[in-house]
Amino acid sequence: MAQSPEALTKVLGSQSSVVSLLLQARAVAIESLAGDMRGIAIDPFDRRLRQYLIMSMGSLPDERLRILFLDGARHLIADEVVQSGSLAQLSIFPRTIFRRALELNAAGLILVHNHPSGNHNPSTEDIEATQKLQIIGRSLNVEIIDHIVVTSTHCHHVVRDDTLAGRPVPSASFTLRSPGGPARIDHGDIALANARAAMRRRLLRQQLIGAPELFGDPAWEMLIDLFVHECERKRLSISALCVTSSIPMSSALRLAQRLCDAGITRRVPDPIDGRRTFIRLDPVIAHRMRAYFEAGAE
Repeated sequence: MAQSPEALTKVLGSQSSVVSLLLQARAVAIESLAGDMRGIAIDPFDRRLRQYLIMSMGSLPDERLRILFLDGARHLIADEVVQSGSLAQLSIFPRTIFRRALELNAAGLILVHNHPSGNHNPSTEDIEATQKLQIIGRSLNVEIIDHIVVTSTHCHHVVRDDTLAGRPVPSASFTLRSPGGPARIDHGDIALANARAAMRRRLLRQQLIGAPELFGDPAWEMLIDLFVHECERKRLSISALCVTSSIPMSSALRLAQRLCDAGITRRVPDPIDGRRTFIRLDPVIAHRMRAYFEAGAE
């Protein structure tokens, strides 16, 4: 049932009426499984969900990214294929994903993409993309619940099957210090809430009005992103910071370097992976940003 029409035709012959019957039966089964997910809390390991994903995506000839947008109770808001790629490659654009998530007021996402090769193991690129999306999602209060790789016979859970275990995830905790003593960091504090609200409003403004080259403020947006992560005691790599910006990657990297040169931010080598560098606010700047956001929202 999960085989592609081409594979069925090759086995049964182009004139076989069995091919048509099997395809019709599969369409009915897919619709039935999709209906089973409506009105219930979605569990990535639910047998019905896995069957639905295998039957609807496992035999596709090219890679596609499907997203299940969920509300706070993990009920399904929307089930959409948001991007398509080639036989062996799929480019993931975070702005497209999170713009749609905010439009739907989604609290969580289950990412799903297929491997036409039949190898259900996630690639290094799959894992790194998942990590970056988790970082962005935390800043926007949108949880990446799971990332599922689908083939015609298997589902592999990148997040939930400990695929990320043992890998340096850019969310390790550290302590922010401010002049005169420890910074007051509290997951429920007003400064953090106001900073998060500022990020959401800026992203919404970009979606509604567009033209980020006219209305964007990438340096300030980077600082807000860093402040949110430091309040949450989470590290942020330079590459992840640049991914969340509203400017091209090359421009974002140059801007990140200028912030470091100005003493506004600091580079921190990753003690586990020498190839990666984290970036954090200078403690004095962090202290001033806390005062700014404690004074009120933007």
